Amino acid sequence: MSSLSAQMNDRAYWLSTMNRIASPVLEALAARKLRATMPVERKKEEQLAYAHLEAFTRTLVGIAPWLESSSDDEEEKALHGHYCKLVHAAMDAATDPNSPDYMNFTVGQQPIVDTAFLAHAILRAPNALWRSLDPRVQSNVAQALKATRTRKPHFSNWLLFSAMIETALFVMGEEWDLMRVDFALKQHEQWYLGDGMYSDGPEYHADYYNSFVIQPMLVDIIERVSGESEDWEHMKEPILARAMRHATILERSISPEGTFPVTGRSLAYRFGAFQLLAQIAQRGELPMEYDPAQVRCALSAVIRRLIEAPGTFDEAGWLQIGLCGHQPELGEPYISTGSLYLCSAVFLPLGLSADNAFWRNAEAPWTSQKAWSGQSVAIDKAI
Repeated sequence: MSSLSAQMNDRAYWLSTMNRIASPVLEALAARKLRATMPVERKKEEQLAYAHLEAFTRTLVGIAPWLESSSDDEEEKALHGHYCKLVHAAMDAATDPNSPDYMNFTVGQQPIVDTAFLAHAILRAPNALWRSLDPRVQSNVAQALKATRTRKPHFSNWLLFSAMIETALFVMGEEWDLMRVDFALKQHEQWYLGDGMYSDGPEYHADYYNSFVIQPMLVDIIERVSGESEDWEHMKEPILARAMRHATILERSISPEGTFPVTGRSLAYRFGAFQLLAQIAQRGELPMEYDPAQVRCALSAVIRRLIEAPGTFDEAGWLQIGLCGHQPELGEPYISTGSLYLCSAVFLPLGLSADNAFWRNAEAPWTSQKAWSGQSVAIDKAI
């Protein structure tokens, strides 16, 4: 296949899939009808109080770099313009206390989690999701972030949720709490295990939380705040090196068939498990021996394998609980329909221009494809 065909086919497929996932959430919220229209599949009734904030912010965290980008392609440019309008209306609807879709930022523990995803999205798209907002909406967004300070994070990856919210407030030019950031960064230094892996709190868990939350947030927090403290500046290089190593591990975990180990909790986040690999690709920091196209092809294989499984969506186009199709038994008690939208985190490379090597280069086999077909493969090594 020619490089142009590979670029057009894969990027178009990613955009189409992103639109298929994000559109129901953002269209409904922009019209202030998310609460009225989104089904909430859940095991615990209390999840109904959190599902709408989850769906909105987890959608945003993955599409933010694309919202911040521009395109020369007329069709993509039109879609981008449509989404920017949707997102502005959705930000207003979610944070306006008089909106029927005003989100829950203060009741229960969960709001700190998904307000952090909103904060993370703002870091990834400060122009599209902050500077271009009406001042009234900016004020509401800032108040929503600050409202979560009444929530006490668990002694786990949740420390990063508080830190992420404060980092976004810093970027937004608002008053921010350095101690919440400092505690999260220094505690995660204590939880680093080696070879690109952190424990989730005092204990190691064999799951994908290094990619769902821990390393993507560490990378984007330290990038924004390192200049504010000598301690933080010294942390920056090791955090980035660990993230690059863990991204390598994630790429090597994708089988020739586009599957990956069914290990740990929150598997219903589907290809959100590859957020860190997508982020490192979007940052242009893949290992030297990697052709960026091999990561595009690997992630495309995973996306196709999961998104096209029957039962992934309900009849109205909303995601259903499961990994490969509708598998409600894979939903932990904290999982609801809204939770599932963290899968959008795989779309971070859409923030790269279409002429970037990630999209431009011809199709290339990823590591496990090469290894299991007898091709030459680079030796793996720990850091």
